[in-house]
Amino acid sequence: MKVLLIGSGGREHALAWKIAQSPLLEEFYAAPGNPGIADHATLVSLNVEDHAAVIAFAKEKAIDFVVIGPEAPLVAGLADDLRAAGIATFGPSKAAAQLEGSKGFTKDLCARYDIPTGAYQRFKTAEPAKQYVREQGAPIVIKADGLAAGKGVTVAMTETEALAAIDECFDGAFGAAGAEVVVEAFLDGEEASFFCLSDGKTALALATAQDHKRVGDGDTGPNTGGMGAYSPAPVMTSAMVERTMKEIIEPTISGMAKDGNPFSGVFFAGLMITAKGPELIEYNVRFGDPECQVLMMRLKSDLLPILYATATGTLDKVEAEWRDDAALTVVLASKGYPGAYDKNTPIAHIPDASEEAKVFHAGTALKDGRLVATGGRVLNVTAFGKNVTEAQTRAYALTDKVEWENGFCRRDIGWQAVAREKA
Repeated sequence: MKVLLIGSGGREHALAWKIAQSPLLEEFYAAPGNPGIADHATLVSLNVEDHAAVIAFAKEKAIDFVVIGPEAPLVAGLADDLRAAGIATFGPSKAAAQLEGSKGFTKDLCARYDIPTGAYQRFKTAEPAKQYVREQGAPIVIKADGLAAGKGVTVAMTETEALAAIDECFDGAFGAAGAEVVVEAFLDGEEASFFCLSDGKTALALATAQDHKRVGDGDTGPNTGGMGAYSPAPVMTSAMVERTMKEIIEPTISGMAKDGNPFSGVFFAGLMITAKGPELIEYNVRFGDPECQVLMMRLKSDLLPILYATATGTLDKVEAEWRDDAALTVVLASKGYPGAYDKNTPIAHIPDASEEAKVFHAGTALKDGRLVATGGRVLNVTAFGKNVTEAQTRAYALTDKVEWENGFCRRDIGWQAVAREKA
């Protein structure tokens, strides 16, 4: 099979690493890729916003299958255009990608099909949103409706913070993503990420993970795209997974189909496990980043036929087998992230991978033959262990071997699971 992977982040490096292990793979390309992905695929300097150029390349190389990694091309309808050109593609349609592209769309779907989530209201101007906040009080959650790279959400612990977050959205901090704001109830509990494939009819549960959104130790500071993750998440017991499938995933699949937007791809359900059970915080329509890195480390099955079955409506014919071991990833980010940071800072050394540990590239590039950091989140140091405590120890031991002066990381990734294991 000839495969083209779209994307350039840590998630795509993890997907590339796993796809490259498939005996079904004949030729492998990635656009635009990164220096880590270059170890597994031929990099192509395509502008992925130019759908015609992507289709032309796929036809020229007789690509059998395209895997779209990030959310922006999905929301822009790249999967629709590729499928219209007769190319099998992993990823939802533009209409179905609204599950991530518009938080209001997802909230309305939940309301229609009785999917458990926090109470909410949608607003197109600041003053009514502020009035609603004053009526509801804090804590309360303010979300830019559109795509904001994981940064458009404020969990406001005070009314003042909530009002400032509303102003930030409507003043253009998140561009077009903040033209509408969703204000929703604060859900109290423990967060978890749940991943499930759907071909529009069949659902295949994958695995659980827990992300660490806040930039600082002890879950302090602003939200980021994710500072680290581990899998599996102990809070997601088999009973909780079963409830999530029945109460959240299955009604979403049937609801999307009923509404004329059948969903094909990966559901990444951000959950809050509350006293009442699982409640949906939000949906993403692609693998999480950095959750994908720990999922791919734990997946024993060949990834390629599973993704292809999802794209071709034959998901009922495949299974996914997982390692029992825990995997944990630590994000090394540029100092200053998620605010302003220096770009093109040199990375002097990345330690070699082993069977139990690997460093995935996210925001890196080669400049004049030297590896440099070009993004906010730059490297994902990932390791296995018989439990989360051991995986954490190994991941930080490897992190400390990375030589990059402008990098920083949280030192407590996995803290909730480690506390459970020590209890």
